[in-house]
Amino acid sequence: FDALTPETVRQAAEIITRGGLLGIPTETVYGLGANALDVRAVAKIFEAKGRPQDNPLITHVACAEEIPPLVRAIPAAARKLMEAFWPGPMTLILPKADCIPDAVSAGLDTVGIRLPANADARRLIRAAGCPIAAPSANRSGRPSPTTALHVLEDMDGRISGVVDGGPCSVGVESTIIDLT
Repeated sequence: FDALTPETVRQAAEIITRGGLLGIPTETVYGLGANALDVRAVAKIFEAKGRPQDNPLITHVACAEEIPPLVRAIPAAARKLMEAFWPGPMTLILPKADCIPDAVSAGLDTVGIRLPANADARRLIRAAGCPIAAPSANRSGRPSPTTALHVLEDMDGRISGVVDGGPCSVGVESTIIDLT
């Protein structure tokens, strides 16, 4: 998808809701997105990347109000960090709720939650109506992609498409803070 119009947002969101994989832009790196609540879709991430199953995925949300159903608790320190640094390149590790599949958390009792600053990513998450699990959109061991072309170089034929949001403004993965 070259430009995110209302129609292409709908089409991209449909890929996610139907269990497909989609390269999505964030301010950090491009992510390999799937419905974080769909075990089959999440399994496709591991297959496409060649990623070890014991490596947890980050769950992306469109707004902070989407977080409470995904976690058992939001500590006061987490709330302060959210207010100060979200949306942005910060992932918070929180105690996961039962709705988060073990495949997303690699069997841990925690989940990484992130609210990306990239407006296209948030529009897509909102349109999909679900949190999106999205590790970097590259084969495991390869450099993280910062353009849609990088995603296609690694993932062409393994995913349903890529939303081209231009080059990532940060270019490295988000900071992870464990608040458990």
